[in-house]
Amino acid sequence: MKIALITGASSGIGRCYAEQLASKGHNVLIISNQREQNEQVAETIERQYGVRAVALYADLAEVDAAEKIYDYCREQDFEVDILISNAGILQFGQVLRMRDGLIEFINTLHCTTPAKLCRLFGTDMCNRREGRILIMSSLTAWTPYPTISLYGATKVYLKSFAQSLWYEFRPYGVKVTTVYPGAVDTPLYKLDDKYRRLFRRLGVMLSPERLARSGLRAMFCGSRTCIPGLFAKIVVAICAVLPAHALLPVLKIPAIKRLLARI
Repeated sequence: MKIALITGASSGIGRCYAEQLASKGHNVLIISNQREQNEQVAETIERQYGVRAVALYADLAEVDAAEKIYDYCREQDFEVDILISNAGILQFGQVLRMRDGLIEFINTLHCTTPAKLCRLFGTDMCNRREGRILIMSSLTAWTPYPTISLYGATKVYLKSFAQSLWYEFRPYGVKVTTVYPGAVDTPLYKLDDKYRRLFRRLGVMLSPERLARSGLRAMFCGSRTCIPGLFAKIVVAICAVLPAHALLPVLKIPAIKRLLARI
């Protein structure tokens, strides 16, 4: 059975990807470390869209998570024709104050597991000469962002990795798309509804539904990159030419220094 695999699909952007793919008639494999939410989302999708929706619990921060997922798909005779690597975590704080184990956790979740999933399922896709892979990077991949240094660094890895995959997989007919979202209106940002509405009207913050639509449109068109929203495009254009040391004057602003001292 052909199926679209989405990591981090129990909520937020991942859930929107799953729902929108299901609305197009695709069977979906819902993967995250939220067992009950996975099952609830899968049941809702099956009921609303009449497709097969499978819930799979997996801790994507474990080094062998990709192998376990791949083995499960083989046991179930699932042919993954769409792979969406979406799972991630945004952790604010200076490196000096990070708790033990956080570096390994984020690196495995953002780098190791996506790379392994792409290798395992990408090999099958290349052998079949068809398939699509969507990898979620971030605007933070384009310039350093203090207090999210580890997050940003992993997104730089995904940017480079996905761009290289595009070249490697292209001769086999497998499409690889990288998405670079900015702020997205999810519970990750603890903002008052007033500010959420304002930022969305200004285009500074996108809804997860709109982001997912943009990402899927780019993926099905075979686009190499997707930068959703005008604001994000402007930020990328500026960051692409702005030298990293331009941050130094900003970091010397008293209000910024006080903020950084608290994080």
